[in-house]
Parts: sequence; C-alpha cells; structure tokens
Amino acid sequence: MSVIPTARVYASYDIHDPPEHPGSEFTRFVCISDTHSRTCDIPPGDVLLHAGDLSSWGYVKNLEKTMEWLASLPHPVKIIIAGNHDLCLDKKWIESGDWYFKLNGEMLGGDMTLKDLEAGRALVRGEAALKAGIHYLEYESFQFTTESGRTWNVYGSPAAPRYAPGAFQYMSGSDEGEMMYDQIPLSTEILLTHTPPHGICDLSRKGKSAGCPALAARLQELDLDKCRLHVFGHIHEAHGVHVDEDCQRVSVNAAMHHHSLPVIVDLMN
Repeated sequence: MSVIPTARVYASYDIHDPPEHPGSEFTRFVCISDTHSRTCDIPPGDVLLHAGDLSSWGYVKNLEKTMEWLASLPHPVKIIIAGNHDLCLDKKWIESGDWYFKLNGEMLGGDMTLKDLEAGRALVRGEAALKAGIHYLEYESFQFTTESGRTWNVYGSPAAPRYAPGAFQYMSGSDEGEMMYDQIPLSTEILLTHTPPHGICDLSRKGKSAGCPALAARLQELDLDKCRLHVFGHIHEAHGVHVDEDCQRVSVNAAMHHHSLPVIVDLMN
C-alpha cells in the first residue's frame, strides 16, 4: 500500500479479499484500462474508472461485450473513456475511410460506417448505460456526488499520440496535443486520459518513455493543483502507480492487458 495524507493506494492485494473500505471519510476508486473486450474480477468500490481501449478491435460487437460486463458490476458510478482501439466511437476515424488495423492478414475497421458510430454511441451513451451508472466522457467534464455527500469533478479524454493506425490520435509534438490538454478545466479533481503523461508509468518494452509530453507539461502547471487522481493506460507493460507527494497526486497506469490487478485508490473526501 502507498500512503499520502489524502490517499491510500493498493496495487497488490488478494482479489478475493481486497482491502477493507476505510469508511465514509473516503471515496474508493477502482481503476482499470485496456480490457480489450476481456472480463476480469473487479473489487467493489464507490466508483469504477476505465481509461479506454474498451474493445479489442473496435467493432460494435466487441464493444457490446464490454458494456454488458460493465453494466453487471455493482459500482454505483462507472466513468469510462475510449482509446485508440475503440474505432466505432471515433467519427473522424470512420469518416477518413483509409485507416485500418491488420491482424493475421485481415483488414479490420476499414469497412465501418456512420451506422457503426451511431450504434457504438448508443451503447456508451444510451439509456441502458445510464441506468447501469455508466457515464462516457469524450473531451468533457462530469460531476457526481457520492452517497456520503462528496461531489467530485471529473474530466475525460480518449486521445493518445499517434504511433500506429487507430482512433482518437494526434501527432506527437504538434500544437493539437497542447491545445487539447489546455481544455482540461481547472476544477478537475479526477482526470482520465488514455495516454500516460511523458515520464510517468509510460516505459515501453524497449525502455522508451512513450507518454505524451504535452499532457505532462499541462499537469505540471500550478493551475491544475486540484487534480488528485490521474488514471490512464495505453502502455500495457507500464502498469503501476506513481505518487507525487509534493502535489498530493496519485497517477495510475491501470492497463489490464497483462492480467494485472485493478488499482484501488481511496481518496479522502
């Protein structure tokens, strides 16, 4: 367990006997990412955060499996974003018509249309999702209040620097990334991004920091000092936690692709 005065963080525990909830003075966030249409055991908590790559190869049928699973989970509030694999949720990707994934010689995604976009958005934003407590964020804020009466401000962005064909991507080093992250509201307390910031839980298999420099620069600015929890994924092998004691911020790479545990973060209200 990692501890700072305002947070308790659990990255290693028994999934069948998770740490006891610390009580009404805390909100328990359960953090996951990059589930890619897979399901897994998830500990209970007040809020489930999913930082993108909901689906395996971006088709609606892949997304359906994840949404059914998320709806079955008991967390009162579930906040999700998309990632580069979630092709059917990205209008720009579909309209471009010339992007695709190639898997075992098969072209994936090139045959998607705006009907797929409509179906995908109906899954993540429809009445069934809302009834299940699921809230999908795409470059937008969300506010919720826990049963204990604490109101939290959340912002979610599905974007990541482009390194291969995929959804919600931008060119690293361009003004696009800087302008995108300038939109993070100053009131944000919980931040969900698909990409890590450069230098924090972002080491690739080759030992390269693959996170976004523009996001890292934005998070270092003093006007985002209310941000207490940043959850991301994308770089699967960099699953882990970084605790900044100076700004009292917990950063979590919650990628589940390599069968890692969900990360539990208890934040003091």
